[in-house]
Amino acid sequence: MGEISKELTAASTIPLVLSILSEGENYGYEIIRKVRSISGNEINWKEGTLYPILHKMEDKGLIDSFWSTYNGRKRKYYRINDAGRRTLSSELENWQMIFNALKSLLSSQ
Repeated sequence: MGEISKELTAASTIPLVLSILSEGENYGYEIIRKVRSISGNEINWKEGTLYPILHKMEDKGLIDSFWSTYNGRKRKYYRINDAGRRTLSSELENWQMIFNALKSLLSSQ
């Protein structure tokens, strides 16, 4: 498969992160691994890409964070909140409309 454009990857970041967090709280590196896994290694975010996005999402009130120690390692965990769930629902509706439009166009060719 070809490389996914940076624009498409950027546009999908918020719904991807919110979807992952809707499954349960998580920390940055594990979010990166999850995205890599679900995309079949096609989307390979770097920590320097994800953490500023997580901070922006927190500033916008979509997610909350807290520190926790696990196996002696202190990690910052993130969880989706009610505003994030509403945003996720809206984002998924938008992506579904785009998918349906593309599917319709492709099936008519």
